Amino acid sequence: MKIKLTKEMIIGLVVIISIILLYIGINFLKGINLFQPVNHYYITCSNVKDVTVSTPVYVDGFKVGLVRSLSYDYATTGKIMIEISLEKSMRITKGSYVSIEKTLLSGAELHIHLNTYVDEYVNSGATLEGRMPDDLMTTVQERILPQIADLIPALDSILYGLQVLVNHPALSQSLAHLEQTTAHLETSSRQLDRLLGKDVPVIAGNLKTTTDNFVQLSGELKNLNLTGSVNSLNATLYNLNATTTKLNSTDNSLGLLLNDTLVYRNLNLTLENASGLLIDLKQNPKRYVHFSLF
Repeated sequence: MKIKLTKEMIIGLVVIISIILLYIGINFLKGINLFQPVNHYYITCSNVKDVTVSTPVYVDGFKVGLVRSLSYDYATTGKIMIEISLEKSMRITKGSYVSIEKTLLSGAELHIHLNTYVDEYVNSGATLEGRMPDDLMTTVQERILPQIADLIPALDSILYGLQVLVNHPALSQSLAHLEQTTAHLETSSRQLDRLLGKDVPVIAGNLKTTTDNFVQLSGELKNLNLTGSVNSLNATLYNLNATTTKLNSTDNSLGLLLNDTLVYRNLNLTLENASGLLIDLKQNPKRYVHFSLF
């Protein structure tokens, strides 16, 4: 029996095929492959901000699935159910959990943290634990902003002290002294450059001349008969030593005069007698000199 397709049947068939193709195309644009076998799992969370249908699911940075749907559990307040579809070969061990990570571009991502310490796996359709780490804004709001608020009075005091320091006359004087010191250093630098350019070469030339003179003097000293001079000096010192020895001994006149006290006393007594004789001669000249005219 031959079935004759009417115009209405053809239009209906085209509409059905179009709807099927549209559904497949929409899911394909979402990244869902309807012809690939998958495993379905459910995740319970208390906050699914930025999580949408087709949000990617990663394991160790590798994409293994997508979010299929989100539903709010009205029977239990604060519980949201996320359905994810993973590749057929992807299995999840017991004790694993899923974290929702915020990103700057894609909004949010789901990361499966596998429990590597067990070898038992959960079945498809099981419910996994969902965790929501603190995002950047929450961390800033709850941890950093209170610390900044505590630092504001200290910063205000620091800025006030800095303002007082900047406006203090001593700072202006110090800057003026620093400018003056810099000017003096510049003058000293110029003088040093002039010294290095003019005086140092002259000093170096004089030093070279002095060095040459020392070299010449050293050569002349080398050529001197120092041995003969030393021998003559030794002979002179020997004679001086012998003379000193004789002066200290009593076997000669000069030694007796210097060392014998008796000779000294006799000489002193003689001098005293001579002095007394001269005084008596001066006082009584007639006693010693007689003049007679007849």
